[in-house]
Amino acid sequence: MHHDLVIIGSGSGNSLLTPELAGLDVAIIEAGTFGGTCLNVGCIPTKMFVLPADRVVEARDSARLGVSFGAPEVDWPAIRDRVFGRIDPIAAGGERYRREDPDVTVYAARARFVGDRRLALGTGEEITADRIVVASGGRPRGYAVDGLREPDPSRGLHTSDTVMRLDALPERMIIVGGGFVACEFAHVFSGLGVDVVQVQRSATLLRAEETEVQEAVTRAAAARHTLHVGTTIRAARREGEGEGDLWQLELDTPGGAVTEAAEVVLLAVGRQPNTDWLHPAAGGLACHDDGRVVVDSQLRTTAAGVWALGDISSAHQLKHVANHEARIVAHNLAVAWGRLPGPPRETDDRPVPHAVFTSPQVASFGPTRAQLDSAGVDYVTAVQRVGDTAYGWALEDSDGLLIVHASPSGTILAAHCVAPQASTLIQPLIQAASFKQSAVDVARGQYWIHPALAEVVENALLGLPGRP
Repeated sequence: MHHDLVIIGSGSGNSLLTPELAGLDVAIIEAGTFGGTCLNVGCIPTKMFVLPADRVVEARDSARLGVSFGAPEVDWPAIRDRVFGRIDPIAAGGERYRREDPDVTVYAARARFVGDRRLALGTGEEITADRIVVASGGRPRGYAVDGLREPDPSRGLHTSDTVMRLDALPERMIIVGGGFVACEFAHVFSGLGVDVVQVQRSATLLRAEETEVQEAVTRAAAARHTLHVGTTIRAARREGEGEGDLWQLELDTPGGAVTEAAEVVLLAVGRQPNTDWLHPAAGGLACHDDGRVVVDSQLRTTAAGVWALGDISSAHQLKHVANHEARIVAHNLAVAWGRLPGPPRETDDRPVPHAVFTSPQVASFGPTRAQLDSAGVDYVTAVQRVGDTAYGWALEDSDGLLIVHASPSGTILAAHCVAPQASTLIQPLIQAASFKQSAVDVARGQYWIHPALAEVVENALLGLPGRP
């Protein structure tokens, strides 16, 4: 079977079919649930689980404000079913919509390259195309210790793909990892009453963040659940398959050997692109050492007529980046078919932000101090503590802070924040950096509502050394 366009993956790749491409014979290949990672097992459901955990933690911490509540009653099935009762129909509806389109063929299969723009499907079919877009995303990794190498939900060994659909909350859960996935789920499950044990190889959590942010998140986590940092797993086993059987993890901690037991183990040790399923070399696609497909600034691969976007090729592994890349590829496809005038669009150097929905939240964009120092960049820094602003007094905040790095002339280079609603708080700085606004213009060129939390941003900008 031959198609004009084949899209491998139904996440951000599903948004490629703009009006300019109407009438093309299109195939969408999806081996998993239609809609991709973000909708089904990523950004959206996880944040829907974060919200009830936030409520519990806020109530638990409110005693310092003079308000106390009783123990929370957590209805896990109600929480889970609210989330997936909203999400599952969206995935099913998206697939149904595409299947009803006379110009689109949906293949529920895994695809691999067997030649130049030639794909073999798990169904035994073989298809070709004039142009192909690879948007097949990534998946969670296993852990390189026998017993943990391959997830097995039937035995209580989960990843983020499966742990949100547990039948019931376990009494105890071991979470392996210290990145954003591990930290968000540690917040969710500890907030909902699970006795969480988190195991992290490095000395702090979120080790890619600015040092002060790492330290603040690590302190907050250690205050809420059992945390082993600087720790490796020596061995893992689960004996028996009956109810009540526990996973036993033997740990090497800074204080010596420790064994932790739990009904459920969550592996959150990173993600890998799905390129090993694609056999990219057979299609002429080069890959980086970490498995990501190589693309240029127009998101073209090394194979003629093949583009790639999202987690399969991007170092950022973020949905908002994948969506931006989908818009670029959609435009460039339309140019390639002569349906839009050129030139093709390219990726740009706008700041790429991210957030971690722990308690407190983390949000960041741009380089850390260490990265700026390593690159030999001249910069100045301001650190504004949330607790040193009026709304911070109301919050009784002791850990929150905002770090801003700027050029000596006042151009904002980066911001790193750990604070209540950090993902929202940092947005004015993302905008300022994207539009090359100076720190003093942002700070003094508008009114800042007093005593709102946004004064943390204002004060940080005014605190930069050398400000006029």
